[in-house]
Amino acid sequence: MEKHEWRKQERNFYLPKRQPEVIEVPEFQFVTIKGEGSPYTEYFSDCIAALYSVSYAIKMTAKKMEPKPIGHFDYTVYPLEGIWDLNEEAKRNYDGRINKDDFVYRLMIRQPQFVDQRFFIDMVELTKHKKPNPLLDELKFENITDGKCIQMLHIGSYDDEPASFKQMEDFAHDNELERISKVHREIYLSDFRKVAPEKLKTVLRFRVRQSV
Repeated sequence: MEKHEWRKQERNFYLPKRQPEVIEVPEFQFVTIKGEGSPYTEYFSDCIAALYSVSYAIKMTAKKMEPKPIGHFDYTVYPLEGIWDLNEEAKRNYDGRINKDDFVYRLMIRQPQFVDQRFFIDMVELTKHKKPNPLLDELKFENITDGKCIQMLHIGSYDDEPASFKQMEDFAHDNELERISKVHREIYLSDFRKVAPEKLKTVLRFRVRQSV
């Protein structure tokens, strides 16, 4: 069976154009972890490390198992994603400016459908022995449905994202849609540790509904 490459087979979810578009996002399953504060911290890096450690344990163990999990197929590990919000105090005092210390986030990596809760738990335990991380016990296995959204590809620094969000909100208005909340999803197609800020590629997505 051909290896499943999300960049090829699921381009509509992961490689949108640089102009806003409407998309219906179904339920997917993820390994997730929650956090608060600036992304420029050791805790944030440890969250990412925990997610990738378990995600690669899932991929490599399933590939070597005999018999393999029901429905198994080989695949490329999905990209890191994050759902971003502000803490309650920041929302109450919001004046248009954002302090990164006020962020509330849920980081995640999508998992293929053959993975279930039991297999996830087993892989967390395996990772504790092979690649210990104090945050492994904080990981969750969750199903998440985004539903109707507007998304686009943002190229450039994370600090320049407001311009893309403005473009997306204008598109929503022109199409009789409204943004449900300031919560949004980011899908990281570039490694910020290796790619210059002006070349970073990030999928931006937020949920919408029909305007009243």
